[in-house]
Amino acid sequence: MKTKSFYHPSEPWLYLAIPLVLLLVFFLVPMGMALYISMLDYGHSIFEPQFIGLQNYQVLVNSPHFWKVLWNTVVFMVAVVPAMILVPIVVALIINNRLKGIALFRALIYLPVVVSLVVAGIAWKWLYASDGLINYLLSFIGLPKINWLVSPDIALFAVGLMVVWKGIGYYMMMYLSNLQSISGELYEAAEVDGANLLQKHWFVTMPHLRPAMALVAIISTIGALKVFTEIYVMTRGGPVGATETFVYYIYDQAFGNLNLGIACAAGFVLMIVIFALSLLNIKFFYLKAEKEALNA
Repeated sequence: MKTKSFYHPSEPWLYLAIPLVLLLVFFLVPMGMALYISMLDYGHSIFEPQFIGLQNYQVLVNSPHFWKVLWNTVVFMVAVVPAMILVPIVVALIINNRLKGIALFRALIYLPVVVSLVVAGIAWKWLYASDGLINYLLSFIGLPKINWLVSPDIALFAVGLMVVWKGIGYYMMMYLSNLQSISGELYEAAEVDGANLLQKHWFVTMPHLRPAMALVAIISTIGALKVFTEIYVMTRGGPVGATETFVYYIYDQAFGNLNLGIACAAGFVLMIVIFALSLLNIKFFYLKAEKEALNA
């Protein structure tokens, strides 16, 4: 006896209807509006902008200020991303051991993740102050004070240190979940073959962490490109523009100079960069993981 099927070809679209409407309202429509605004000139009047086509993008390409902002963002990304990838691995290896008081240590490592960015930025700004705790410790051991957020040469790296501190716990948990899935027999086999501690981690641990490292690299890179709150709270883009990054530039153009056209054009450039990184994520992480799962 054949059972009657109640499946209708339009049924999948009923489940997709609400997500598609949300995608349309909160992503596609605002993106279309931003694209249109990026082709307007608000230099003469914010109430009656003039349509100028792609001239705002030409202004960005020919602007030394924009290229300096782009350079600051690249430097920040190069300084922060490797630390975001490697430091949490070391922390995860330590936390993965059964040591006395390790639960408290895990909580302390993860605590910065749940702290508000604004609160963390203000706290680190106090630490970096001329008479703050960090300079006090430096003077205590006989070293000169450092103008952490005042010197153009080190201000960007000082903000980067705070970003790394706040992200260690988040990425550590990603690595820790992978570490706990590694069979202890692999380490025992490596030890039988004469491998020392460093070799066991290099030949056993690191291959298992590569998918997580790829994901961390993409996420932390996108986060570095979109950094804003830390810059806004700690330096406001100073000194002399040394810490002005991509998103802060967009904010300053939109709300400081009221030049919405340039701001939206810069936003679209940033969207293209992030979209390209997302494609790399899909190609080198998700597709590779899916292939390995099918071959397993």
